[in-house]
Amino acid sequence: MTRSLRAASLPALAVALLWNAAAFAQDTQTPPAPAPEPEAQSAEITVTGTRIQRDGYQAPTPLTVINAGDIEATAPANVADFVNEIPSLVGSVTPANSNLNISAGTAGVNALNLRSLGTARTLVLLDGQRSVGSTVTGLVDVNTFPQGLIKSVEIVTGGASAAYGSDAVSGVVNFILDKEYSGLKGSVEYGISTYGDAPNYRATLTAGTGFAGGRGHILLNGEIAVKEGLHGVPRDWNNKGWYMINNPAYVAGNGQPERLVVSGAGLSQATRGGVILNTALRGTQFGLGGAVSQYNFGTNRDPWQIGGDWQATQVNGFQSLDPEENRKSLFGRVSFEVADWLNVFGQASYAKSENLGWLGVQLNQNNVTIRSDNAYIPASVRSQLGAITSFTLGTSNADLPIRKNDTERELQRYVIGANGSFPLFAGTARWDVYYQKGISRTREMARDITNNARLALAQDAVFAPAGNAIGVPAGTIVCRSTLTAPTNGCVPLNRLGIGVASPEALAYVLGNPYRKQKFEQDVVAANLAFDAFNLPAGAVSVSIGGEHRREKVSGSVPTEFQTGWFVGNFLPSFGSYSVTEGYVELVVPVIKGLDLNGAVRGTDYSTSGYVTTWKAGVTFEPIPDIRFRASRSRDIRAPNLGELFTAGSTRINVLIDSSQNNASVTFAGTTRGNPLLQPEKADQWGVGVVLQPTFVPGFAMSVDYYNIKINGAIGSVAAQTIVDRCNEGIQAFCTAVVRGPNSFGNSLQVYESPFNFAVQKAQGIDFEASYRTRIGAGNFTLRGMATRYIKNYFDNGIDAPTDTVGQNAPGGTPKWLYRAQASYDVDDFNLTLIGRGVSDGVYDNSFVECTSGCPASTVTNRTINDNRIKGAFYIDASLTQGFKMGGKEVQLFFNVSNLLDKDPPVVAPGPAGSAYATPATNQSIYDLLGRTFRIGARFKM
Repeated sequence: MTRSLRAASLPALAVALLWNAAAFAQDTQTPPAPAPEPEAQSAEITVTGTRIQRDGYQAPTPLTVINAGDIEATAPANVADFVNEIPSLVGSVTPANSNLNISAGTAGVNALNLRSLGTARTLVLLDGQRSVGSTVTGLVDVNTFPQGLIKSVEIVTGGASAAYGSDAVSGVVNFILDKEYSGLKGSVEYGISTYGDAPNYRATLTAGTGFAGGRGHILLNGEIAVKEGLHGVPRDWNNKGWYMINNPAYVAGNGQPERLVVSGAGLSQATRGGVILNTALRGTQFGLGGAVSQYNFGTNRDPWQIGGDWQATQVNGFQSLDPEENRKSLFGRVSFEVADWLNVFGQASYAKSENLGWLGVQLNQNNVTIRSDNAYIPASVRSQLGAITSFTLGTSNADLPIRKNDTERELQRYVIGANGSFPLFAGTARWDVYYQKGISRTREMARDITNNARLALAQDAVFAPAGNAIGVPAGTIVCRSTLTAPTNGCVPLNRLGIGVASPEALAYVLGNPYRKQKFEQDVVAANLAFDAFNLPAGAVSVSIGGEHRREKVSGSVPTEFQTGWFVGNFLPSFGSYSVTEGYVELVVPVIKGLDLNGAVRGTDYSTSGYVTTWKAGVTFEPIPDIRFRASRSRDIRAPNLGELFTAGSTRINVLIDSSQNNASVTFAGTTRGNPLLQPEKADQWGVGVVLQPTFVPGFAMSVDYYNIKINGAIGSVAAQTIVDRCNEGIQAFCTAVVRGPNSFGNSLQVYESPFNFAVQKAQGIDFEASYRTRIGAGNFTLRGMATRYIKNYFDNGIDAPTDTVGQNAPGGTPKWLYRAQASYDVDDFNLTLIGRGVSDGVYDNSFVECTSGCPASTVTNRTINDNRIKGAFYIDASLTQGFKMGGKEVQLFFNVSNLLDKDPPVVAPGPAGSAYATPATNQSIYDLLGRTFRIGARFKM
């Protein structure tokens, strides 16, 4: 993963006014040119921070623009990886960090997250138009866009619901296609890590041509991208047993920290081949071929241990560090100029992706009951049973295959529309209208999953007695249940050891639960922009428009896969909603250098009723060297299909149950939709300044502050919190906790549903500076971007309020994300060096760090021996060389990411037992693969 970034936000756009280059070989170093004056602009209306066409430099809301050359300079495996390196994005959904989300259906998706406020609060558009989601929560997978056609990416880092509708709480990311491309171009590229693993390939081909004397245009694009993946975690940094555990020496009041971050640790309640956890045989473990030995529990406090045979418990290397991915996409577009004022178009796109990732072992089970007459108990153990009638086995199931997610997605998108311009008042009006139909079909499969009932029958294996009803010889190993139900098909399974289970037994207990879902989106929209009249300082610009949208989900799940499985207990979801809205936006030049911008939108949802959003902005340039800007807005996010209509999906996981002496307990967590949800309402404001000192040619800088408060934010309470609060005697939470045997093979079920909780707040500051000058025969460019996150505050009205800024653990927000680059280009050659990084952080801001003499440890302020997580700084390098070959423009490139091959900092998982299987770092903010190389070629003719 790289943070290679060639972005140009407002100051960079201002710098772009000073120069522009047309040579293909120099495109990678050319900041985006400013938008032309309104009369020269295209009739199409796209995002520029407002619906009224202005270049980003003039917009009151900060705007970052990335052009195609920026992306080509670093040749990412996909454009989402590139966009995610902008410091204002953090916590995005990627195939690496969503690999475990089989029940949520997000595995394999690339979805963007501005301001760390959640992917659902970032509106992602394609050419200013919505796109159908790839999940029930409406996440738009950026990988479904035609990547070889992307001309630029515009990122509005601020509320934009008044201009663009619901979901634009933290901003808008708009991918703009080069719809006028003529010629033939393509690329082939290959990437691999320095360890010779995680190879990936990509090829694109684009063709465009005019017809009918240039009045018509045809555009075609195709792409194939393959990642072979990296299953397991074959990296040294993951093999040292780093965990956050419950301190074995801790007793309330003894001055010890309650939790420890240590290496050489692991869960004490299971080994790969199984260990006996109770009776006089406690510690008897079963190894290769069923060999018996004595397990060393080390220093132990359930469910954790330090030292001893900790390595026998390790299972955090059985996930995919880089999941497999196979993507194919096709895009076609035809447009025709019917008249000077009328251009019609139609476009269609198809994208298919297949993703496969390891989910980990079948979870540590510390509750497997083995009866004393079990046929697979080794003789040496059987002789010690005496009066013991059964024992409890803890196992992480070495003989059961690794659980996997196997997801297929197909997305079709069709758009027909028209646009144009015509004289109106004293200027030119620009208009567009379109209809979009989007269909996304998914098949979400959990592979190699155990059936709870069959597993229970198969592991209860006995010797058949003489004269048995099934007619097998005495002493034959059979399922106990088969003796009374001869036709039940049960195949006995040996769970005592490694390499002891038969293929027939595994085939009996395993299955592949799956769910099929279909998401549909219909959109009809129209926009009109014009200059209404002139004031002394300029024209008053107006934009008006309306949109009607319908979202729908439907699905199917075979009956046998709806319940009774270790994971993947899917239920089909059905539901739909519609929304009708209209907006008006104005830009008023009050005096020279002072512009006011305002917008209001009325939105009516079929599920939650009417809501009004608005924004007000101002830009002021007292002198050419400095420009001030400010904005204030009310934005919304309406509940999505998943939050409203999810029928129920169940996952199996582990939590710490204080009612069971803080034991690690397996539970079934069921999520259901809540049709009573109301829209979130966000109030936000921002202020900023852009500096372009005329006495320092080529230099520009911007600083922007944002403040966002979301009321009625939609969220849910974690299963651990629900159980904790129930154990504290809060009855409202106990209604969501069901104890007793269930169809999921355990005795605890927790129901989790979304609700409108109290408040969420975010504050931060964005910085950017750029400088360009001529050195020798070439251009030298410096550019830096950084975001200082100040607050990311959650108060659900139930737990103690939290602020995640400075937490580098999963789900947190680092204080600083930054990148800087130095580029030099001369003729057809370019060299770029990039430094990128994340600041030091902590596990949890509520933790109290101490090693002795610790204060009382509480639920809201735990004591811990080490609350620090290191930051990281990476260096990337890129070389490109262009030349002519047979009349074609060819460019060769070579990139190295993480040049110094730096390991990610340790982020110890825990203390809940569910965290033991994850790699020992944060997959969202650190490089995982180490040094990676990418080489390829592009051509254009």
